[in-house]
Order: sequence, then structure tokens, then C-alpha cells
Amino acid sequence: MISQINFINDLLWGSVLIYLLIGIGLYFTYRLNFIQFRYFKHMFAVMRNSRKSDASGISSFQALCTSLAARVGSGNMAGVAVALTLGGPGAIFWMWLIAMLGMATAFAESALAQLYKIRDDEGNYRGGPAYYMERGLGMRWMGVIFSICLIIAFGLVFNAVQANSISQATYVAFGWQPHYIGFGLVVLTGLIIFGGMRTIARTAEILVPTMALCYLALALFIMLSNIEQLPHILMLIFRSAFGFEEAASGALGYTIAQGMINGLKRGLFSNEAGMGSAPNAAASATPYPPHPASQGYVQMLGVFIDTIVICSATVAIILMSGEYEPHSSITGIELTQKAISSQVGDWGGIFIAIAIFFFSFTSLIANYSYAETNLIFLKHNHKLSVNIFRIIVLCMVMFGAMADLPTVWAMADISMAMMAMINLAAIVLLSGTVVKLAQDYNKQLGLGKIPIFDCHEYPELHAQLDAGVWDQTSPLAVKPSVH
Repeated sequence: MISQINFINDLLWGSVLIYLLIGIGLYFTYRLNFIQFRYFKHMFAVMRNSRKSDASGISSFQALCTSLAARVGSGNMAGVAVALTLGGPGAIFWMWLIAMLGMATAFAESALAQLYKIRDDEGNYRGGPAYYMERGLGMRWMGVIFSICLIIAFGLVFNAVQANSISQATYVAFGWQPHYIGFGLVVLTGLIIFGGMRTIARTAEILVPTMALCYLALALFIMLSNIEQLPHILMLIFRSAFGFEEAASGALGYTIAQGMINGLKRGLFSNEAGMGSAPNAAASATPYPPHPASQGYVQMLGVFIDTIVICSATVAIILMSGEYEPHSSITGIELTQKAISSQVGDWGGIFIAIAIFFFSFTSLIANYSYAETNLIFLKHNHKLSVNIFRIIVLCMVMFGAMADLPTVWAMADISMAMMAMINLAAIVLLSGTVVKLAQDYNKQLGLGKIPIFDCHEYPELHAQLDAGVWDQTSPLAVKPSVH
């Protein structure tokens, strides 16, 4: 079975998605006038007032933490190590590139998710690619296919991947058997996901920033301890990305294509730009400034934090440690643990086990929240259906804790590719709307105003929007600067 899965992966990732991801990233970078570079500082400015929310939505900060909870996990620690092992140091260059281009893609999909969000039966905001496919494109069938793919990918396969990383890390650090870890994960995950979206958001809001700062502090310590290696490592990454290392050594090595493929795969798995996952969290927020584009900026920042900051920290740890060996059988989270332990002692492996637990655990619950939103889109939102789905998710968590790593990763790659292709097609078809949102927001910002979305100025959009969501948009009582 693994050979058939690998064949499909090679077809999708060896040609189709590489061109799509880079091409669409370039397309939105151009259409949005290089928004990720020209408004780089504004991403951080939006976060100054990100704790505001209302009865229908979570805050922008909670939405960012929820999306980071899904993004920051095994992809940042295990996935980066896999990319290095399979694609060489050059894979990291392509991971950075897809993140920088993906920031524009992330803006597009998250702004659309905010624009086309709805209120569910309980009055909470819901939205995402399935919703803008139905409302923006009038293609509910497309949204149905996307929702099914997302439910399979995030509700089932990706949660198995995260559980697998947790069980591997704890086994290496403590020698705990996978089935015990799986059982513990099932209990903890069940306690959170049965509490609903707000419980998930509150949990992510606490755990994600805490663990991210701890991990970055450790990475910074290792980098400063080996600062003399930094120029060599940067040169190694760039030389390997373009094949100069292989040409200089006279060895076959890994080709540029191998580094590109593995860098793009692991980069997309980590930052999720264009995949259509983070928009589900973006749509749940009450944005400030009260404009769909503000969530585009928030989620651009999420891509930057995930890949350029946290993934790069893992790269520095591994390459500075001297533990990296091309073609080595030691890969994934085990390589990251060995790298840290070689720098700070045995407690480093324990630290990574704890970090991967919290990062991957928050990914589990955030992934579930995405799947639940799409279950509601499919109209299976009555309590029995949701609870049955929650039980199935918990079964997949148990399976992942005991599954074989290559098989789980391969399954994740296929499901991710299917989601990405459907979502990328939708956001290109809706690119005109994305440009309108960006221009409206940035024009108001340039005039020194707090950007406010008035749907009545866009009659061609008004009929597509959920009644009442954007009809009475007004600035909040406090008007701090967002520049």
C-alpha cells in the first residue's frame, strides 16, 4: 500500500503542487502589490488591539493562537528534520521561499473567510473555504468536496500525525510505551473538544505563546553559543538550494528538485498557507479593525511566525549541533531531540518531548475545530452527529500514537495536496474580491482612518453575505492607532 501512496505523492508534489503553490503565491504577491513586504510592520500593529471580541466571535489574538496551534506542531520540529534528511539543507531555502510567497496567499484566503462568514445556530461565527466557495462562487458542490477533504485530513489524518510525534518524542525521552501515551491523549483531547470552540480558543491562547517563547529562548541560547557557525550554515543552505554543494563535491547528492519538493511539502505542512485550514479560525474572529482584510494581516503574521521564526529555530538547532547527517536513518523528532541534547545535555530531549507534546496537543484540538466547522457546513450539526465525529477523532488519535511514521506522513501529504488544490482554485476565482478588500482597507489606512468595511459600498457582494454579519459594522468605542 505504501508504494501506491508514494506514487500518488510523487505525482502531486513532484509537479502539480510545486507549480501551483509558487505560481499562485507569485500571483497574489503581484495582485496585492507585494503586500507582505510593503505592510510588514502593519501585521504587528494590528495585534496591538487583538484582544477585542464580542458575543459571536473569538478575539483576533485567539484566532491567531488557534491557527498557530494547528500550524505549530510536528511540522516545526519533526517535519523540518525530515526535510533536512530527505532534501538536504537546500530544502530550507525553499521552505522560506514558500512561506514568503504564502503570506500573500494566506492574506487572500483569510480575508475571504472573514467576508463570507456566517452565524451558526448558536450565534457563533463560522466560515472558511467551503463557505466562500458556496457564497462567493455559488458552488456548494465545491465546498462539499473541500469539507470532506478537510474533515479527513485535519479531523483524522493530521491528528494521527500529531499523536505520532507525541508518542515518538515521549518514548525517546522517557521510554513510555505508545499505547499508554495514546490513551492519555485521548482523555485530554476529549476533555477539550467536548467543550466547544471557545474552550479550544482559550486553551490555545494560553499554551501556544508560552511554549513558543520557551522554545525560541532555547534556540536563541544554542545559536548564541555557536554564533561563529551562522555564516557557514547560511552559506550551506543557499549553496545546497541551487546545487553548488553537489557540484563542488563531485557527488550526486540530492538534486535541486529533491530539495525543492521536500522544502515545499514540509513548508506547506507547517505554515498551511493556501491549504484552506487557517481561514476556518480566521472566520471565527471578531476583527479589529472591523474589516475582513484585518484578519488577512493577522494570518500573514501567523505564516511568518510559524516558518520564518519557529521552523528556522529548529534548522539552527539541528545544523549547529553537528548531529545532521545526510541519508541518516535518524530523522524526525528523534533528530531534533538529539541535536538539542548534544548542546544542553540530556534535559534537552526531555524539553523537546514536553514542547512537542504541547505544540502537537494544541494542534490536535485546533485541527478538530476546523473539522467541526466543516461538519456544520455539511449540515451535520446536530448534537449526535458532532459527538459521533468526536469519538472517531479520538480513535484516530489512538491509532496515530501507535502507527508507523512513514505511512502516516505519506497519508498526510496526499490529503493536504487535495485540500490545497481545491482551495487554490477557489481563491484564484475570487481574486478580484480579495483585491477589492485589500485596496479598501489600505486606502482607509493611508488616510489615517481606522479601516471599516461598509458592505453597502459593494452591492455586488452584499447579496452574497450572511444577513446581519456586516450590515452594522462600526468602530469599537476605543479607537487606538493601528498604524
